[in-house]
Formats: sequence, structure tokens, C-alpha cells
Amino acid sequence: MLEVTIDNESGFCFGVVKAIQSAERELTGTDELYCLGDLVHNNQEMDRLKALGLSTIKHDDLNHLRNRTVLLRAHGEPPSTYHLAEKNHIKIIDATCPVVLQLQRKIHRC
Repeated sequence: MLEVTIDNESGFCFGVVKAIQSAERELTGTDELYCLGDLVHNNQEMDRLKALGLSTIKHDDLNHLRNRTVLLRAHGEPPSTYHLAEKNHIKIIDATCPVVLQLQRKIHRC
């Protein structure tokens, strides 16, 4: 049988940790926060955040959402997401990973 050992120092990358902290910080002042897609690929953590008030939505849901707060996860989003949010008076909490932001800026310059 194969034995798997998990390093005691393992965990989420810093971009995901930042996104989770952003969600927790927002949820201390409200019981309603939407996240565009799963914040993290970990069911236990998603269940914990859901219990705090986080609801996961899909891109199509943005078309019908108005005057709400939406967290953008560490993966980042295209400009069209920001435009739609502005059009629908959606407050964005941008938890895009700094590494992803740097790559997006580099691609935009090309």
C-alpha cells in the first residue's frame, strides 16, 4: 500500500490565503457576500466560509445581481467582469493574486 505524507508546513498559496482573509474581513461586517466561483478548491474551507455567509455564484448570475458585493477570487477576472459589475452597481472586492495581476498586466502590454 502506498503511504502519503503531508508536510506540516503545507497549505494554501499566499494568493488564496489573501482571498480567504478578504472574505473573512468582509463577512465580519455583513452576513451576505458573493464569490464568483469557488474561492478555494477545498470543500471543508468552502463549507466554513458558507457558514459565515459566503455564497458562490457563476458568471451568468452577475447579469441578474444588483447592488451587492462580490469577491473576485485569486484566479483573476477579465475586464468584462469589472464592466458588468460597474453596470449593475456591484461592489467588487478584488482578491486577485498579485502574481496573477502581474501576468495580466504583462499580457495587456503585449
